[in-house]
Amino acid sequence: MEVGLLGWLGVAGALGWAAIGSSIGMVMNGSAVIGAWKKCFVQKKPAPFILVVFAGVQLSNVIYGFILMGALGDATGLSEGALFALGTGAGLAIGAASYAQCYCAAAAADAYAETGQGFGNFMMVIGIAETLALFAMVFTLLLV
Repeated sequence: MEVGLLGWLGVAGALGWAAIGSSIGMVMNGSAVIGAWKKCFVQKKPAPFILVVFAGVQLSNVIYGFILMGALGDATGLSEGALFALGTGAGLAIGAASYAQCYCAAAAADAYAETGQGFGNFMMVIGIAETLALFAMVFTLLLV
């Protein structure tokens, strides 16, 4: 079956929306990490390099979008409407998970810079938000 524009928009949407959400998250996380380092410098405390982890936690969501884009592009027997709905819906869900991660990571960067403690706890909360993106990818792959 020939896939038309609507179907290809869905296929591209799987990666596109995931990347947009990740980009928005990067702006927010990165800004929070830089602000946390600034607080450390102002207080004459060492700026913990490990905060870089918080700046990029949502980047894996782009990979999930890429995997979905490939799976949807190879899918046979799905209508254009199905491709559009699956790609767009999953891409938006992954992008929203990136957005959730950015809020968690921004708070974690500030808290860790202030206290120097809790890294594992913070990563667990961020991991819960990561699970949203994984669920969106896996459940969509099951439908394909």
